[in-house]
Parts: sequence; structure tokens; C-alpha cells
Amino acid sequence: MLLHDVVDRAAAAEPDGVAVAFAPDGAGASAGDTVTFAQLSARLRRVAGAVAAVTVPGDRVAVIGENHPVWVECYYGVPAAGRLLVFLNHRLSAAELGSILERSGASVLIGSADQLERLARQAPGAAVRVSFAEWSDRVDASPPLTSLASDPAAAAWLLFTSGTTAQPKGAVLTHDSILAAVRVTAAARPAAPDDIYLFAFPLCHVAGYNLVHHHFRARPVVLVPRFEAEAFAAATERYGVTSTSLAATMLSALLDHVEATGTASVGSLRSVAYGAAPMPLAVLRRAARLLTVDFAQGYGMTELSGNAAFLGPDEHRRGLAGDTWLLGAAGKPGPGVSIRVVDDNLTDTPIGEPGEIVVRGEQVMAGYWHDPVMTAEALQDGWFRTGDVGRFDAGGWLYVVDRKKDVIVSGGENISSRQVEEVLHQHPAVKEVAVVGVPDLRWGENVCAVVVPWPGQTVDGDELVRGAREVLAGFKVPRHVVVVEELPKNAAGKVVKADLRAWLASDPAARGPRR
Repeated sequence: MLLHDVVDRAAAAEPDGVAVAFAPDGAGASAGDTVTFAQLSARLRRVAGAVAAVTVPGDRVAVIGENHPVWVECYYGVPAAGRLLVFLNHRLSAAELGSILERSGASVLIGSADQLERLARQAPGAAVRVSFAEWSDRVDASPPLTSLASDPAAAAWLLFTSGTTAQPKGAVLTHDSILAAVRVTAAARPAAPDDIYLFAFPLCHVAGYNLVHHHFRARPVVLVPRFEAEAFAAATERYGVTSTSLAATMLSALLDHVEATGTASVGSLRSVAYGAAPMPLAVLRRAARLLTVDFAQGYGMTELSGNAAFLGPDEHRRGLAGDTWLLGAAGKPGPGVSIRVVDDNLTDTPIGEPGEIVVRGEQVMAGYWHDPVMTAEALQDGWFRTGDVGRFDAGGWLYVVDRKKDVIVSGGENISSRQVEEVLHQHPAVKEVAVVGVPDLRWGENVCAVVVPWPGQTVDGDELVRGAREVLAGFKVPRHVVVVEELPKNAAGKVVKADLRAWLASDPAARGPRR
């Protein structure tokens, strides 16, 4: 089975059923439109035809911009043409995006007009650059491609993930791996026969596999251009939305809106899944008080094509009723997924003892784009080394203890601490710097830079932040700058970031003002 087969199967079963509804936004030309499965099946073939007209098999087609009908069409149509869809995160800086475009070798760049203008000088490798509107016109005029891709093991999506390195890694996801993640989710957290799902994450995120999941069940997906609590509530009321997925920061904002306006607009909601960042217990309890819904969470990542472990509604009900330890669990492996916690030699650690989480299953990526060294490090003996530290309890529940790779997760976005450190190191007054995440009730974590100045030098935190804004995406810029005389180090001379995180979490005043 291939990605386009998902749409074709749904079209055969429910030709007039709504595949996607684009919530009104005021700014979107096609806002408020709906697309049936039959229409999407026909449309993806025209997209494949338009792609084939300007590329050769194996080429890369990049898309950038907020959620838009073109994104959905390209999810299916680009791989159907035997090309690789490159997901570009519009929140990254122009310099970061330029580097990703160069490394991916994208021959086509499709995007919103504002993003294309921003990238005009940063995408020299893209031979064809077209706006969403121009691309839609091309697709309208294109004959459908009649011979679609047929190899389920072929690469379909390319998503760049920060990880620990300053250089983003491109995770290559295949038709097989994406649909394996879809099947695992469909079994562990099935869509109800009457579900109407609202997708509020950006479609440039791996969470977009949830769109495929609901199409796999021939269920409609409601899309908003971006997450805003008021627009989310309006779309929920307009379309009778029953289920959604949110990051902690999104849920917090929605709860603020519900508390201010009442629950009438979101009364149809029955299920809220969360992921992409840790969920503070205080936020979950507040949600349980304000919303009459079931909660579920998933543990996964880009390299796993989606979620691999799940904590369901029953466990959340137990946790909120008193078994609070259960709410700290990431869940149990989904059907067909094997998860272990191991030491550096890939030997299982004892129950309760921490180690690295490794995963095996069909949903694991094919490897990192043009990076055999990092691929060999990540994929060993059939297991994907997540870089996350976790443990199992005696009941088989998986807990994520820490992120071994020091990735900071803020508002559902992964931030490489090393990348931020390298930028801050360029300041002449900075001798040493360690970047860590500090708890934040709204965003999950904020970026905090702990800096050691050169003798006789003074570090101005505001100046450091201003310089970082020039080269980093806004969400990567430190919100706190702490100046210290020395950093905690182990016997090998390595900075012990766990000590820094523990100190800053226990003493919020030490972080200084938020910038």
C-alpha cells in the first residue's frame, strides 16, 4: 500500500465524504472550502502530473508556508509521482532554511508568497519557485498522471530534525514507514466511526501523519491555517469537531479561551490527544476540570514516522482519579512495535533503571538523508537509538526520564542546544556557554543560556539575545541568560547539564528576567 492508495480506498468507500475542510480564516483565498475524497483522489493525480512535468523521478519538491490546501495535495501527490516531498518549517530563519534547501537539493520550491519573498536569496538550488496560488493554477491545467508510484519501500517524505547537532538531520520516511505508523495509531488509538478531527499543528511537522491516519479511516479532517485558540474554538463549533491533537502550549491557550468565554463552542469535543512536548500535570488537571473529554498521549518522533507508544483514556482517568504516577508514563508500545531500554552496549537495563530508549518496527525511518555516519549511529542491529533516556516499571509502562541528546522542546518545536551554543559562542565576551531547557507552564520549556564570561569581560544578556535573533529562529532564541563563574563538569571535563537543569528548575529566580 502507498500513500495515495489511502485516498483512493477512502474515495471508493465514501466518494462524497469530506476529506478536508479548510476553516474560514479571512486571509486564506480558499478558506472555508471542503474537498471530498473523490475530489482529492482526482486532484492528487493532477498534482503528480504537474510535478512530473518539471522534475525527474527521485527529485525533491519542497513546500513552505502555513497550513494550506497545497500542503494536503502534496502530502499525497508528490510521492505518487515518485518524488520526495521536503517539509520546510516556516518558523526557521531564512539562513537555516537556505541550508536545508541546499542539502536536500530541492528542484522545486512551492510556498506562500511571503515565505518565497523571505527566501528569495536563500534558495539558489531551487530551479522552480512558485507560490501556492501559481501552483494551484498549474495543477488545474495539468493532465493527471496515469502511472503512479508503485514501490511502497520508496522514500516519500523528507523531514529535517534538529537532534543534537547544529546541522539538522534529514529523516527519510517511506510509504511503508508512514503507513506503519498510521496502522499502529489506528490500532492503539482508533478513530471513532463518526469522528471529525481538527488538526491544529503545522503540516510541516511529523504530526501531519495524523491527517493520513484519519483518511485511512475515511474520516474528515478540519484544518486551520495556524493554531489560535479563538479560531480553534470557532472551527470546532462550525464543523462539530469531536477529536483533536494538541501540544501543551496549545492546550493551555485553549483553556484560557474556554475559561474566558465558556465551553459552548467546544462542546462537541470528545477526545484530546497530546504529544510533541511534556504535559505539565497542572495543565492536564485544569483541562479535566474545564473540558468533558477523554485524554490520550503518544510518544514518538520524526524518525519513527509518528507515535510508537500510547497512554490511553483509561490510564488518564485512573491517573486523574488518584494514580498520579501513571500520568508520568509515556505509555506502552503500540501493536507491532518493540521498545527496549538499554545501556551503551544495547543490553537491556534492569526494570526501573534508566537507559536509552530504542525502538524497532516498520515505522522506523529509512535513514538520514545523505548521512551514512549518522544513520549507522542511529540504526544498530535493527534498532533505532532515540537518544531519549527512559525506564520501564514492573507493569511494562515506559517513562521518558530525560533527553539524552539535550533537545529542548518548546511549544512542540525541537531545539538543538548545541546549535544555540555555537551561535552564542561567537560573542567575544563569552568563554563558555551551556544551553538547557527550563520548565514553562505555557510552552513546556524555555531556552536558557548559562554563560561564563572571559576574565575581565561582562556579558550583557540583552545584547546576547539581540545577536542571537539575527541568525536563529525566534523560538530558538534564549528567553533567559544566566551568568556564572563556572559550569558544573564531570571528571572528563564535560558539562553536567542535568545539574544545571535541576538548579534552574528548583530556583526560578536564578534564571533572571525573561527576555
